Amino acid sequence: MKNDLSFAKLVANGVYSVDTGFEREKFDASYLIVEGRVAAFVDVGTNYSAPRLIQTLTELDLSPNDVRYIILTHIHLDHAGGAGEMMRLCPRAELVVHPRGVRHMIDPTALRSGAVAVYGEESVQAAYGVLMPIEASRITEASEGFEISLGQRLLKCLDTAGHAKHHIAIWDAKSKGVFTGDTFGLSYREFDTEKGGYVMPTTTPIQFDPIALKDSVTRIAALSPDCLFPTHFSRVNDVQRLKSLFIEQLDEMVSLAKALQNDAHRHENLKNGLLNIYAKHLKEHGCQLSKDEIGDFLKIDLELNAQGIEVWLDKAI
Repeated sequence: MKNDLSFAKLVANGVYSVDTGFEREKFDASYLIVEGRVAAFVDVGTNYSAPRLIQTLTELDLSPNDVRYIILTHIHLDHAGGAGEMMRLCPRAELVVHPRGVRHMIDPTALRSGAVAVYGEESVQAAYGVLMPIEASRITEASEGFEISLGQRLLKCLDTAGHAKHHIAIWDAKSKGVFTGDTFGLSYREFDTEKGGYVMPTTTPIQFDPIALKDSVTRIAALSPDCLFPTHFSRVNDVQRLKSLFIEQLDEMVSLAKALQNDAHRHENLKNGLLNIYAKHLKEHGCQLSKDEIGDFLKIDLELNAQGIEVWLDKAI
């Protein structure tokens, strides 16, 4: 199998991590699974990611007609914004998505409007473009236990709420890996040390549920996978260590949130407290970056995680 690719890297048997180019390099991944002469993408980035995904097919001597499935872990736009465009480019593909996400793929108007309400039209257009609708006849719902046959390869879906109610993870028995989307958190390669990868929970608005999230992570780890394939970013190993690290941080984040529930300066204090949690664990992990450097690198994540926690807190009142 080739590994001299422009935007992709072979990360497991028949699995390529494709850098979508969203936000920055090594931030957002689409995964291309190749089995014989058939292929599937797991998450696809944005409309602007499509040229990279198509070029990766070309460099692997495949065509868009060889893509049988486009599988979405969930419908947040950094994962699914380019789904309509990729379905247009891959005419034989079937879209696989959680039942809660189907209507938003058929008519993405509300999905895009929600993003515009938060970020503004100019920013959404620059980041995602115009979302393209997908014909209902080309969409398949993936509930708990749904199986996808890709040639001789069997992919099995798990309903993994916690980050979002419309989230699935995908178990690939051939690679003994799980495509986790955002459920098992974020793992940035810049935080790798001799101990391996670091993982942190993501509580992006608006459906953070720590109890469901802990259950989802526990169920994924119970499969005893050799590795995980998070969308942010690329393959990580040593899953049981990462599970313990994830849950420890999640518990600390929940404790912090509850302590600040009625704080007059809740948002800023949440961001500061989250940074303290991440910086502490990164130091234990052997990361040499200073707290200020970590805060600068995680600026967007700190903001989004604080927002997500606040939505959860306000629902709990």
